[in-house]
Amino acid sequence: MREEPTGRIPLGILGLFIGLMIYGIVLARYLPDLIGDWPTWGQTIVYIFFGLVWLLPLGRFLVWMETGKWGKKKD
Repeated sequence: MREEPTGRIPLGILGLFIGLMIYGIVLARYLPDLIGDWPTWGQTIVYIFFGLVWLLPLGRFLVWMETGKWGKKKD
């Protein structure tokens, strides 16, 4: 548990915001060209997948923001 403020939290929030903006812009730019002719159900699955895939690294990122280490502590 940290006892004093750290710059990782504001830096992490800013990094998360910038990273998600870049991720969204890249998907909005290239994904419609790749799947635009697919049926609606196929496009829906792809967009749901890419809407959730960014959550995979989020846990480790939040641990880093709190502790400064990239993994969870082993007890």
